[in-house]
Amino acid sequence: MNARIQDQLRTRKRRITARLDRTKFPSNCPVLGAVNAHYEIADRTQAVACGGVGLIHQMVTRLELPQLINRSLGLFKIYLPYSESDHVLNIAYNIVAGGTCLDHLELLRNNEAYLNALGAQRIPDPTTAGDFCRRFTASQIIHLMEVFNRVRQRVWRQQPSSFFDHATIDADGTMVETGGECKQGIDINHEGKWGYHPLMVSLANTGEALYIVNRSGNRPSHEQAGEYLDRAVALCRGAGFRKITLRGDTDFTQTSRLDGWHEDGIEFIFGIDATKGLYARAAEIPQNDWKKLRAKPRKPIKTKRRARPERVKQKIVEAREFQDIRVANQRVSEFLYQPVKCSRAYRVVVVWKELDVYEGQRWLFDDQRCFFYITNDFRSSPEQIVHRAHQRCNQENTIEQHKNGVHALKAPLDTLESNWAYMVIASLAWSLKVWSALLTPVSPRWAAMHQESKQRLLRMDFATYRNAIINIPAQIVRTGRKIVYRMLAWNPWQDTFFRLVERIEALHFS
Repeated sequence: MNARIQDQLRTRKRRITARLDRTKFPSNCPVLGAVNAHYEIADRTQAVACGGVGLIHQMVTRLELPQLINRSLGLFKIYLPYSESDHVLNIAYNIVAGGTCLDHLELLRNNEAYLNALGAQRIPDPTTAGDFCRRFTASQIIHLMEVFNRVRQRVWRQQPSSFFDHATIDADGTMVETGGECKQGIDINHEGKWGYHPLMVSLANTGEALYIVNRSGNRPSHEQAGEYLDRAVALCRGAGFRKITLRGDTDFTQTSRLDGWHEDGIEFIFGIDATKGLYARAAEIPQNDWKKLRAKPRKPIKTKRRARPERVKQKIVEAREFQDIRVANQRVSEFLYQPVKCSRAYRVVVVWKELDVYEGQRWLFDDQRCFFYITNDFRSSPEQIVHRAHQRCNQENTIEQHKNGVHALKAPLDTLESNWAYMVIASLAWSLKVWSALLTPVSPRWAAMHQESKQRLLRMDFATYRNAIINIPAQIVRTGRKIVYRMLAWNPWQDTFFRLVERIEALHFS
């Protein structure tokens, strides 16, 4: 980062620090004192609220994503005036800039400053964007995901060697509800909800959605999971990951594929249905072989431990005498088990939960339940297997972000394939967020601080990321062959922002 920008950032930081100083707070003045606001229209100056979108576009250009999209899709015979990449990036940038649906494209295409910021004469309107999604077939959507994954590999190659030690791939399905009655491919699930049931295969290391597959609303969670888990394994192996682990809940056991994965050197940890046979096997385990399952130790608290807050929810449950199931004890053990579709036995780790059932504060009875996990990891302890299986729950956060942060898992169009195409294209916005975090440089002199900010950026929810990196007001100045973004406001992430700008400017691929 050049010295002039560093001085400007330090000056702005000093000003805001002084304004937030508690010792200098005026006691005789209202906090919100602007009562004399006037509005005018600027004649020459143009500005955008989403100043960080230029950084994202620069990253996309350096990674050569537009060229790869145009070479791979072939949806248009001629470009008049838009190419395939124009449509894809238009939908993704709409979400990056704060839009949540296709209709919000209309606001952007009428924003002259936004068009100038991207060097665009015009951008597609919502109807044209929807028509573009309707052009896709299933095979073309898969081609588009593979294009994203080729670029993903380019970003991964910029990471240190330790990044490739271990890849953990998660799979899960989720329900995308819709009230539309004319959407082809919708159906009703076992809970009486209408909509689609997409499958997501994601990389737990970074939270990236490697594959999204749209399916009818009544299809089982595991349908097509094996095929796309194999695709994800091939992707990670091609990138150079030295060890790969597959995870999923009981719907994703895929017993017909376990032998092939084991022979291929792929580790797996799946939940497995608690059948009567497995309960019987668990009952045969000697008492001495059971161990108490302890909670995973939390990170040490660097400051003073706070007092535990009052459990308001529990008080309401007891006051209204709801039925309440409480875990009294958890024990863990293991045994060998050979599924019917497998030619060898695998390790099954069983968690035996002793439960107390209450009604309000009145104890009713004891209960017991078992949870089973099948794995080919014979080195880790049973407790470690259980904790690693529980970490898969973090994929729920990734799915939630795609649903309500990025608004990618939506069904705005009228066919299964067009909605699938929209989901995949909109999910690119989340990938752009992850890629910008992975490309954030770490200087050896400030390694600890830079690494911490990089990890925070990677784990941010999408709304926070957008406010930190994208929603920075910027004046747009078009001079000669350059488009200049003059940042008009400061926030604590601008040091990271400008370091990322320099890193992206230095990226070159051939």
